[in-house]
Amino acid sequence: MTPPRPPIHPAIVPVQAAYNADLIEEVAREVAANDVVVVGVSGLQPGKRAKRILDEQKIVYRYLEYGSYFAGWRRRLALKMWLNWSTFPLVFIKGVFVGGASDLNRLVTSGELTRMMAEPRKS
Repeated sequence: MTPPRPPIHPAIVPVQAAYNADLIEEVAREVAANDVVVVGVSGLQPGKRAKRILDEQKIVYRYLEYGSYFAGWRRRLALKMWLNWSTFPLVFIKGVFVGGASDLNRLVTSGELTRMMAEPRKS
């Protein structure tokens, strides 16, 4: 069980909200506009694996790449904080964050990805 998050002092709420907000807004726009979005990091195998899984399923996706393992990590940190998720890639199906490449593979194996793709997008 995850312990509850501590309260946040009102003075820092705007600072948190502004932390690379443009990046979060960009990803949120792409997630809203595309059925499948993968957010990755240059050169990392899990992102390549997520793209390969989607290619094998013949699913069209939008791929966003931000930096490399050594570059751009501070900027990407905002995405991790936004989703409370520690690794890349970030995979979204019809607006729902589903995890990373391993999670996507489990959805394929269980047949859940096919079901998700067949259903209309939830508002």
